[in-house]
Amino acid sequence: QVQLVESGGGLVQAGDSLRLSCAASVRTFSSYTMGWFRQAPGKEREFVAAMSYTASRTDYANSVKGRFTISRDNSKNTVYLQMNSLKPEDTARYYCAAGGYSLYLRKYDYWGQGTQVTVSS
Repeated sequence: QVQLVESGGGLVQAGDSLRLSCAASVRTFSSYTMGWFRQAPGKEREFVAAMSYTASRTDYANSVKGRFTISRDNSKNTVYLQMNSLKPEDTARYYCAAGGYSLYLRKYDYWGQGTQVTVSS
């Protein structure tokens, strides 16, 4: 069982930056592909970014490429999402996910409770 706890969300203005963190309570964190998803009110959950368990590969949604960066620190069992140049359309609840599959499958077994990001114009 993997427990994921996100933090770092908040209310910011357009153009600002935020860094989300996701702490995992599992001894084998370094064996999991980690991903970030988001869900805005009235919309389906969408993929944002992912990183392979070795941290050698990443994948991003087109809407965040060049603005968001995913990273992980396996020594701290933590994955991060650095979000720069935030836009109002980035407003959503952001979820961390963990899975034992290729990051390109976008398939995850464990999910956090999410952290709210609100970007004002």
